[in-house]
Amino acid sequence: MSRTFLIGGGRDPEGVAASHRPLAEAAGDGAIACLVADEGDGVDEARWAGGLRDAGAAEVQVVALSDGRPVRAADVAGAAAVYVAGGLTPLYRRLLVDDAEPGWLRPELPYGGFSAGAAVAATAAIVGGWRIGDLAVCADEASEDLDQVEPLPGLGRVPFAVDVHATAWGTLTRLVHAVAAGLVPEGWAVDEHTCLTVEDGGEITVQGHGCAYHVTGTGRQVAVEVVRT
Repeated sequence: MSRTFLIGGGRDPEGVAASHRPLAEAAGDGAIACLVADEGDGVDEARWAGGLRDAGAAEVQVVALSDGRPVRAADVAGAAAVYVAGGLTPLYRRLLVDDAEPGWLRPELPYGGFSAGAAVAATAAIVGGWRIGDLAVCADEASEDLDQVEPLPGLGRVPFAVDVHATAWGTLTRLVHAVAAGLVPEGWAVDEHTCLTVEDGGEITVQGHGCAYHVTGTGRQVAVEVVRT
């Protein structure tokens, strides 16, 4: 499996450039296929392609996905890397997993995910929700219009769950409770303007302007390791 770059979100231009630079460097002189889900109002090509170019990407090819138009293998054919943008995480998971053309994501292709794109990279993806049973585990504003935290099959690029906007949205607690409840075996929560890089051999590094948080354990014995850039 090739390298995977999990970006926690953020809009500050300097922070975006810093968190996207590892993926841009991995693509080298090749093109990055930038997959963006259209939620009904079109896609902001300037935002997504501009962020990658500011980080040093040589070429960006934006592909708009939508209900009825999921990802296809041809969308990333010839690309040096793939980048999945942010938005409604349940929609991205549906377009990239449930409705996607099988085999569209080659294992050797470097993968970068921003916010929703990072969350769906997991084997068991946390796509939203703000409660586990009757217990509130994060603010409902971070729920992605879902009630319960129920991990679903993701892309399988990384074996752990991923949550994003950790500090800005307070979603670290959602991941902590998901691990404590046994919904996922472990996870990483990533701050905005921060990139968690997972190498072929499993080595993990953190780059950008924030932190990442490794959550392990079960029940009342849950540990959180804070990793700074």
